[in-house]
Amino acid sequence: MFYDDDADLSQLDGKTVAIIGFGSQGHAHAQNLKDSGVAVVVGLREDSGSAEKARAAGLEVLPIAEAASCGDMVMVLVPDELHRSVWESDIRDGVAEGKMVLFGHGFSVHYGEVEPPPGVDVALVAPKGPGHLVRRQFKEGSGVPGLLAVQQDATGNAHALGLAYAKGIGCTRGGVIETTFKDETETDLFGEQAVLCGGASELVQAGFDTLVEAGYDPQMAYFECLHELKLIVDLMYEKGLAGMRYSISNTAEYGDYTRGTRVITQDTRERMRAILAEIQSGDFAREWIAENRAGQENFQRMRAEQASSQVETTGRELRSMMAWIDTGELD
Repeated sequence: MFYDDDADLSQLDGKTVAIIGFGSQGHAHAQNLKDSGVAVVVGLREDSGSAEKARAAGLEVLPIAEAASCGDMVMVLVPDELHRSVWESDIRDGVAEGKMVLFGHGFSVHYGEVEPPPGVDVALVAPKGPGHLVRRQFKEGSGVPGLLAVQQDATGNAHALGLAYAKGIGCTRGGVIETTFKDETETDLFGEQAVLCGGASELVQAGFDTLVEAGYDPQMAYFECLHELKLIVDLMYEKGLAGMRYSISNTAEYGDYTRGTRVITQDTRERMRAILAEIQSGDFAREWIAENRAGQENFQRMRAEQASSQVETTGRELRSMMAWIDTGELD
């Protein structure tokens, strides 16, 4: 684990960092680096709606190709599905020998969508949290932990530069673990699909549907199966599973031990292993890449269907009554 004292921010002195993209992670990386005293430019397409936001934050905005050319370090933070096209059209020709190319997720490199040339450093710096937390915790004086991986060390200094970048965005305040592109990509995809997003979302949906189908008020079902989930997850985050169990009632703890394994069964675990195997073999990556090249028709259909489900309409109604929750549009 690497912390602030292990990283030398002066490694970035005299260097310009080009942040390609200004979305969830891009806005946080760019502003945190700027606040750390690093020279930053943001690369965006001419018609990007994020350009004014970046300029309002005091950042210089350039076309992607120009930003990649002037950056000594180029961090690619556009969505995974855009990496190949943006790399080939705007970034690749501007990455000269001796530069560093960085990624916030190893997907495109690990699965061969992006193939950096041999004369450049290639590294990954991945905060383990969404961009708004990376930014907020940095401003509060703390930091989101992160991962560091070096795929290609052409200059002999890639590790030190990657660690300095991690310090610039605040990750070394929380701690940085060294890994590989392969391990970061495969564990990240598995966590998203089996637990954090796919698993948790489907568990919430199934619990909500079970109560509603049994005749219970949808609002009660929403509170029980979705709203209160944050309270439990916060306890896990702060104190682990044992700490969460210590904080809940004995009745809830007993139900946890005796009923949880009836929901997450041996069959569920086998299905998790199958999901991991699809990630390791590249089957999921090929499926997602094909979906994007076909225009995302299935993806957009599923997004629309889920957004109009009963748990969503019930939730929107209830959240509108909760003054302590930010119910504004997602940005």
